[in-house]
Amino acid sequence: MKIILTENIASLGEIGQIVNVAPGYARNYLLPQGLALKATGENVRELEHRKRILAAKREKVRREMLSAAEKLNQVSIQLHRKVAEDDKLYGSVSVVDIANALEGQGFEVDRKNIILDQPIKQLGTYSVPIRMGSDVNANIQLVIEKEE
Repeated sequence: MKIILTENIASLGEIGQIVNVAPGYARNYLLPQGLALKATGENVRELEHRKRILAAKREKVRREMLSAAEKLNQVSIQLHRKVAEDDKLYGSVSVVDIANALEGQGFEVDRKNIILDQPIKQLGTYSVPIRMGSDVNANIQLVIEKEE
């Protein structure tokens, strides 16, 4: 029996896929649980319509992310920290510090999206990547200077 999945099911597929399953599995489990619909002509047309709407929404969100990424690419953050010998910082600069500095400049960035392998512990200029979406990234320039 052909069905259209309405939820992601690990053993079958993802939302919107048309798959062939045993009639008993569809009748007794998938359809009553609301995990699938019968693949009738009307349901297939409805699925195609939903896919077009979702694709348009995804494209709109992607354009917004690209626009925000372009703005973030222009951002330069300067942080002043106390320094010990060899230009090593007392403490370090972490994603929380970067997120707070970005918020101070009017950018709302979730700290989980700031990609920093390790906290920064030396003076200098760094390029810090920020994940905007699944395939959209931005880079900000981070300058850490000696506090007077």
